[in-house]
Amino acid sequence: QVQLVESGGDSVQAGGSLRLSCVASGSIFSINAMGWHRQAPGKERELVARITRGGSINYESSVKGRFTISRDSAKNTAYLEMNNLKPEDTAVYFCKVETYIGRTYWGKGTLVTVSS
Repeated sequence: QVQLVESGGDSVQAGGSLRLSCVASGSIFSINAMGWHRQAPGKERELVARITRGGSINYESSVKGRFTISRDSAKNTAYLEMNNLKPEDTAVYFCKVETYIGRTYWGKGTLVTVSS
């Protein structure tokens, strides 16, 4: 089992920045990839960014150049640095981890609200 706790969500104006954190606990040795997904009201949950233990990274196209995902394995933490935020980035952001045996775990989410 892996437990995830996200933090860092807030309300900001367009153009602002936020840093989300996701701390993992439990069977952390089993974690391969860590990532961030988001779900806006009335929309499906979508991948924002993902980073593997080996360092491979992928981003959703609309956040490329604005968001940066990183991972501190020593702290069992993944970060999402979000710059130049736009109103369309408003969503609940969820941390997700994938284990080497194919299991996935989700955090409860943290709300990001961007006003114009």
